[in-house]
Amino acid sequence: MPVVVIASSKGGAGKSTTAVLLGTELARKGVPVTMLDCDPNHSLSIWAGKGTLPENIQALSDVTESSIVKTIKQHDVDGAVVIVDLEGVASRMVSRAISQADLVLIPMRATILDATIGAQSLQLIAEEEEAINRRIAHAVVFTMTRAIRSKQQNGIENSLREGGIDIVEPPLMERAAFSALFEFGGDLHSMETKQGNMSSAIENAEAFAMAVYKRLTEALK
Repeated sequence: MPVVVIASSKGGAGKSTTAVLLGTELARKGVPVTMLDCDPNHSLSIWAGKGTLPENIQALSDVTESSIVKTIKQHDVDGAVVIVDLEGVASRMVSRAISQADLVLIPMRATILDATIGAQSLQLIAEEEEAINRRIAHAVVFTMTRAIRSKQQNGIENSLREGGIDIVEPPLMERAAFSALFEFGGDLHSMETKQGNMSSAIENAEAFAMAVYKRLTEALK
């Protein structure tokens, strides 16, 4: 089953938040999920250590450059999804993970800086496609967006689409509930301490996860 790699050369772009929201929402739909923490900041492990993991999820830390391909293949089994949360640099580990991906998600804020640095991830994917001689499905995920899109975001989106880059809709909004996952653990549905408009946060996360899942099914055809 699919391997989803979360990649961005910029720190603070929302990689771990994207990984946790995708993993927990897929698991809630009954999909077994293995999450690999390959980020030196260990945000994924911090989330996983906050109490009991949601059902259908296992999280692995201490994945190294030398072990990442083997670890992905060990957990890439029928009926399961592997989600890889990578470090925020262009490295050999990132390249090796991308080479195993069925889908690469590139989180970015709607800023010129994020878009400029995000282009490095797109270039890295292109290099891996050439090296392994196959297409690697990929898409940009806008994170921490506002309800009213700025002219800057519209301009960045138009530029990406003109370049043939897929953009996941809906984007991940800026929500207190998303940040609170790393404080309380679990998922949005089990969080006892309510943060902001929980129903809207859940609706956003569910729609995002289903949009990604659709891309996964298309990538595996």
